[in-house]
Amino acid sequence: MAKPLIAVVGRPNVGKSTLFNKIVGKRLSIVEDTPGVTRDRIYAEGEWRNRSFHIVDTGGIEPKADDVILSQMRRQAQLAIDSADVIVFVVDIRTGMTATDQDVASMLQRSGKPVVLCVNKCDSVGAPPPELYEFYNLGIGDPYPVSSVHGHGVGDLLDACYEYLDFEKEEEYGEEDIKVAVIGKPNVGKSSLINRMAGEERVIVSNIAGTTRDATDTFVENEYGRFVFIDTAGIRRKAKVEEAIEKYSVLRSYMAVDRSDVCVIVIDATEGFTEQDSKVAGYAHEQGKGCIIAVNKWDAVEKDGKTMQEFTKKLQNDFSFMSYAPFLFISAKTGQRVEKLYELIHYVGEQNAMRIPTGRLNDMLSYATARVQPPSDKGKRLRIFYMTQASTKPPTFVVFVNSKELFHFSYQRYLENQIRETFHLDGTPIRMIVRERGEK
Repeated sequence: MAKPLIAVVGRPNVGKSTLFNKIVGKRLSIVEDTPGVTRDRIYAEGEWRNRSFHIVDTGGIEPKADDVILSQMRRQAQLAIDSADVIVFVVDIRTGMTATDQDVASMLQRSGKPVVLCVNKCDSVGAPPPELYEFYNLGIGDPYPVSSVHGHGVGDLLDACYEYLDFEKEEEYGEEDIKVAVIGKPNVGKSSLINRMAGEERVIVSNIAGTTRDATDTFVENEYGRFVFIDTAGIRRKAKVEEAIEKYSVLRSYMAVDRSDVCVIVIDATEGFTEQDSKVAGYAHEQGKGCIIAVNKWDAVEKDGKTMQEFTKKLQNDFSFMSYAPFLFISAKTGQRVEKLYELIHYVGEQNAMRIPTGRLNDMLSYATARVQPPSDKGKRLRIFYMTQASTKPPTFVVFVNSKELFHFSYQRYLENQIRETFHLDGTPIRMIVRERGEK
């Protein structure tokens, strides 16, 4: 089920990022340590009234700016607006209503999306300042006074957003359909790969931002199963656009990952691994999706007897944070090994959704602990009472122990490897939750 999306927009320097961080709260600090994921995330998960949603921060909108960076930021903000279920429009009470605010308000009204007006930097406690009322002139409803620094008013703002969020929004595809996000940096051949797999020109390679996410879904049914390919082409890297803008080009990939069961991470064989590949792959890993690394344009690489072996070794090092992901060397142009990709997607999807009976899991646990003794510290040894699977997508296991502190990361990694080896869990991350006996 797709989670609803809130977009935070407004002109520059009104405190959008501060508000974004306040809404996201501690969740962002948890994901910071995940390898391959940047710390300046502009897309994250928030929670309100025990319901989860996604929230996206955007660059400041300057509707009439000609500067290449500002115009790129405007395009990326438009993409977020088109994809959002509700828009939080942030203005600054200290500067008052500006002509740019009015231009942005007109842009938002034309979008037809519900808009919640956030008047930021109302830092004093008590009655709202008289300056608040001039923002009624924007014509988009009641202004909500907020201090994103101190957190005042953020709850009322989220309550207003909550009224517009549909948490029961169903995907239009069936349970048996495997949703596949084809992700990677621009110009690696994502659309060409989907066209090859669909057997027709279904996806137009375009650099026009703002295309709706459903417009680029491609449904394919064959002997391997039913597949929905979600293309993330459409945002090209601009050679002269600064790095601060570069992070926006992964927004569509993040949204595709959230909707998917399996992610095909497409790498350009002629360029090799890049930092942007690690951002997108790291997000897929963090979200617990089944992953396949497809090395495209393999036909364009000069080869000898050891080329594939050496390339695989280097990629294993680059993708060390997701060592479970299988590699497949393909060519979307010639169709080389593309047929094998269907089989691999189906297999990885099954592994990601696998459920292991508790009895078999504990048989494996008995063998693993007998083979390698659990660690001890100052005479106290770790005891693992039992293990059970809590959920799938990804396979998540709860381990009950006598002491969390004794359950070292190295032993946890050993048990994870034993689970993979015993139950052939390839292509999917594994989550392990440690509980002390009696703990809820």
